[in-house]
Amino acid sequence: MSISVRNTGTDKVKIDETIKAIEPVDAGYYAKAQARLDTLTKPKGSLGRLEEIAARVVAISRNLKPSVKNKVIFTMAGDHGVCDEGVSAYPQEVTPQMVYNFLRGGAGINVLARNVGAEVIVVDMGVKEKIKADKANNFRDKKVALGTKNFAKEPAMTREEALKSVLGGIEVFNEAYAGQKIELAGVGDMGIGNTTPSSAIVAAVTGEDIALVTGRGTGIDDTSYARKIDAIKKGLSLHKPDPKDPIDVLSKVGGFEIGGIAGVILAAASKKVPVVVDGFIASCGALIAFEMCPAVKDYMFFAHQSVEAGQLAILRRIGHRPLLNLDMRLGEGTGAALAMGIIDASVKVLNEMATFGEAGVSEEA
Repeated sequence: MSISVRNTGTDKVKIDETIKAIEPVDAGYYAKAQARLDTLTKPKGSLGRLEEIAARVVAISRNLKPSVKNKVIFTMAGDHGVCDEGVSAYPQEVTPQMVYNFLRGGAGINVLARNVGAEVIVVDMGVKEKIKADKANNFRDKKVALGTKNFAKEPAMTREEALKSVLGGIEVFNEAYAGQKIELAGVGDMGIGNTTPSSAIVAAVTGEDIALVTGRGTGIDDTSYARKIDAIKKGLSLHKPDPKDPIDVLSKVGGFEIGGIAGVILAAASKKVPVVVDGFIASCGALIAFEMCPAVKDYMFFAHQSVEAGQLAILRRIGHRPLLNLDMRLGEGTGAALAMGIIDASVKVLNEMATFGEAGVSEEA
């Protein structure tokens, strides 16, 4: 089942084609995977969620001996006009500075991705300045505009730009997949001020109280926190985004990197690739993808529980439990990288652990 975005034009057609290619995961593969897990040299169910993860990877990939060796994390970057309201502890100049840090391999995401053998692809979805990275093979330019508008005063973007951001994510995944057949994808973010549009999206879609889904982001003080809540209230009151139309919500109070994350998730699901969702902002992109096509739910693994309260509202709406809770709030895809190690381990248990018969161990208690 899918909910088609309401618009015309080529971008909509291409997005709808991706959504139509997303199939429900195969329940028969779940059963086959669990049957093998139950024959391994351990008490049934004793590896807990590792068994659940392995069975879901089998069902997603339609492969009884899946591989997740080829891992790619997409770190989507964009700037936000709502920063003009004084909602962040850092200036927007930090966004391009961190993009260059990613490209040099010096950021947290680079360290943790190397630890699990994942490639990091950095995507400019809407950074305020031009990123000069022509020689960087891990950079992709899908810039929609030089940052969003200040949604406390006008819509963050046009509907066409919202569609373009989602399509940019679809394209960047498909281009990488064509080159290396990705087996496990991850999504992360970079964008000063992006917890503000994320909280606005969550409040718009779920109807939950703004203050309850709005956190302190990078650590803002009480004054900035009050401005943040006020900006979200203004944006939602002024633009009245339609909770039943995820593209309308994205266009009025969202961010380009959030749309790009949604696009990566949709594309991964269309290619039967599991995708690991990082923290709050990435989960917000997952929410947009889910509202566009509920079938993506079973293709996603939520990496960790963010300290941002808005993510809990997303998890409740989609019906997922995160794999980790390490009090993280960095973003970038760092939590996704850590969770990839757990998913890799679960698949190795399924593929490499001996059965009772193979090991000559008695199954009787």
